Parts: sequence; structure tokens; C-alpha cells
Amino acid sequence: MGDRLIGKRVLVTGAASGIGAACVERFAAEGAAVAGIDLAPRPENSPAEVWREADVAQADSISTAVDEVVGGLAGLDVVVNAAGVLSVGDVETLEEAEWDRVIGVNLKGTWLVSKYGAPHMKAGASIVNLASIEGLIGFSGQTAYNVSKGGVVLLTRNMAADLGPRGIRVNCLCPGLIDTPMTEVLKDPAFSAVRNQFIEWHLLGRSGKPSEVAAAALFLASDDASFVHGEALVVDGGLTAGRRFAALDES
Repeated sequence: MGDRLIGKRVLVTGAASGIGAACVERFAAEGAAVAGIDLAPRPENSPAEVWREADVAQADSISTAVDEVVGGLAGLDVVVNAAGVLSVGDVETLEEAEWDRVIGVNLKGTWLVSKYGAPHMKAGASIVNLASIEGLIGFSGQTAYNVSKGGVVLLTRNMAADLGPRGIRVNCLCPGLIDTPMTEVLKDPAFSAVRNQFIEWHLLGRSGKPSEVAAAALFLASDDASFVHGEALVVDGGLTAGRRFAALDES
């Protein structure tokens, strides 16, 4: 497809499906040597050259996996923290175990992969974290998920402050509703009203595709974004831009 990442060595977490799998495919198409980390086995059609099954929320597991990836790729230039889980539950009904699970994967996991990956990275390297528009604005009934993604936004900015002096850029993406296996539950008839309202809020009138988020991740990881640092880039089809007055459209 292109040559924007020729010679780059890339680690993607959550690489078996959704946005992570789309990043593996796009980055490999741009010439990168890509490694994937996921709890799931390597998909048959994945172009990942190195694969490790590991839990991003467990320090021992991810520390070993990252070291093996670096060995397999002979270095590390880009990390994409795409591993994530969804959750439903408000402040009063959310169980402690569910809070721990979601914070563990989405926030702690992003920190751990970066913690163990950064020492192998040099000036010119890049880390791209996957946050969410739900890390920027509140939505009812998704407390743990929203908090975890809000944490990723601020973690990104702290990492930018910590790693910027070494020439390592750190940014995050804040997608809107993206059609992935993780959001497939919203297609259940029981959640149809929620999904329809969510899509309506996107000014483009549709949900996004994993490949569209991967394209934004590619930009942040590439030299085209060489002066973009500490940024939370929104990829949401206009959801956070504003609202349309349907009554005015009909007048």
C-alpha cells in the first residue's frame, strides 16, 4: 500500500481483532515489521511476523512478552496500545471485580506495555495509545470504561512529559463508535436504541471502521507527525463537534 514505515519495528497489543488487527494489517502494508500481543492466538491471515499470547494487565506476563517481541524484531520503534475491553455499569451498580478488570486492561495495561517497551526505544520512536471519546466526555452507564479511557488520555500526556526529552513521541486516539467485535454487543436488539442514538450523535451519520482508526494511528506513528506530541486526536465522525437540530433541517 505504501512505504511510510519501511524499516520500522512495531508492536501492537490487542492485535487479534478490531482496531488492533486493523493496525497490524495497515502498518505491515506500509513496510513495517509488526509483532502482535493478544490473549488470543495469531489469526491465520495476520501479517504479524512475531506473535505472543500475553495478558497486558499482568506485569510478569507482559514484561516477558515485550522482551521476546524486541528480540524477535531486533528492536522497537513503535508501540500501539490497542488492547481494551468494554464494560456496562453505573456508579451504584458496578461491581468491584468489573472495575478492576476494566481498569486493569485499559489503563494499567497501557501503562505496563509502555513501561516495558520504552526502555528499548530511541529518539524518533513513537507510542500510540487507544483512548476514546468516552475518555473526554461522560456517558451514563459506562463508569469503569469511561474512567479507564480518561486515564489513558492523561497517562498519554504524562508519558509525553516523561519521554519527550528522549525524543520519543507519545499520543493517543479518541475514537467514536467503531464497528469491532468489542462493540458487537450493541447490535443486540436489547441495545438497539442505545446504538441508534449513539450513531445519530455522529454528524457523519454512521459508525466508524477499524481501518479508519488504523489510518489515524499510522499518521501518529509516522514521521508525518514528527512534531505532534502529547495529543489526544479525536476520530469520531463529528460526535464531539456538536449537535444538529433536526427541526431546522425539516423547516
